[in-house]
Amino acid sequence: MSRGIERSKIFQDNTDRNYFLDRLGGIIRETSTACFAWALLPNHFHLLLKTGKSPISAVMGRLLTGHAVSYNRRHRRHGHLFQNRYKSILCEENPYFLQLVRYIHLNPIRANISDIRGLDRYPFSGHSAITGKVKRPWQDVEWVLKLFDGRPAFARRKYKTFIKEGLSQGKRDDLTGGGLIRSAGGWAALEAKRKAKIFQKSDERILGSGEFVENVLSEAEEKMERKYALLAEGYDLERIAEKVSGLMGLKPSEPWLPGKDPKRVAARSLLCYWAVRELGISMAELSRRLRLSLSGVSLSVKRGENIAREKGYQLTVEKLEK
Repeated sequence: MSRGIERSKIFQDNTDRNYFLDRLGGIIRETSTACFAWALLPNHFHLLLKTGKSPISAVMGRLLTGHAVSYNRRHRRHGHLFQNRYKSILCEENPYFLQLVRYIHLNPIRANISDIRGLDRYPFSGHSAITGKVKRPWQDVEWVLKLFDGRPAFARRKYKTFIKEGLSQGKRDDLTGGGLIRSAGGWAALEAKRKAKIFQKSDERILGSGEFVENVLSEAEEKMERKYALLAEGYDLERIAEKVSGLMGLKPSEPWLPGKDPKRVAARSLLCYWAVRELGISMAELSRRLRLSLSGVSLSVKRGENIAREKGYQLTVEKLEK
């Protein structure tokens, strides 16, 4: 979810909203990201996504930057459009998935933009696609409907009943955060404060059972330990470039050069993969260094992951392997 700076509008009219949806649909298709629910409000929006070929950070970066540029150009304004970084909540699918679909699709009613009778016809939320009133090929409607019934007509009927039942719940703070970690299973405050430092930097939230949160934080801590061990071993972009150059039989400068030479492309891809996944370097920084688009860097990361897996390439860290 993301808000306008100082809660100002990010959509002035339906043209702005349609431009945003066109951009969202294109990015969703290009990155194979699943979009299950969404809602546009005057000064913010909500999305329920599942990661595809590109990390959510890349998807959101393209979406927010593209909309800000388009909006500023159209309305002859300058400066930031969005308030800080977008807010993301990492969610456990069961039991929160349908709760989040309902919460997001009831947003236009809570904002007094629509009522329950007009929600089917409201074009700027995913509800109308699930009910079959609007077709949006990039929205994953089938996944939502199959959770209600295997027969589409019956599923839509049950979905509508489910939506109506949520009207009396009002604002669900348990679904929107409000604390650094929201855990249905409960957390000892001391444990939450100790472990949550990993996520404060990226403003990430976790919504799930205690076991789910434990597993997520445990995995994140392992990645952080490996990252710092790699840095302690002296790994940086230049050393990774030397490593991939050696593997591909190239000079250390060649992975940075443009071109479609197969060895150079493979080296550049492996460089992007290790830089992003192992060192946590942003794709925006790689985009500048390599003079590639963000989508190009994202594809390189995926290609590099496949190369590393197929060839058995890995960055070794003595301290972790003893």
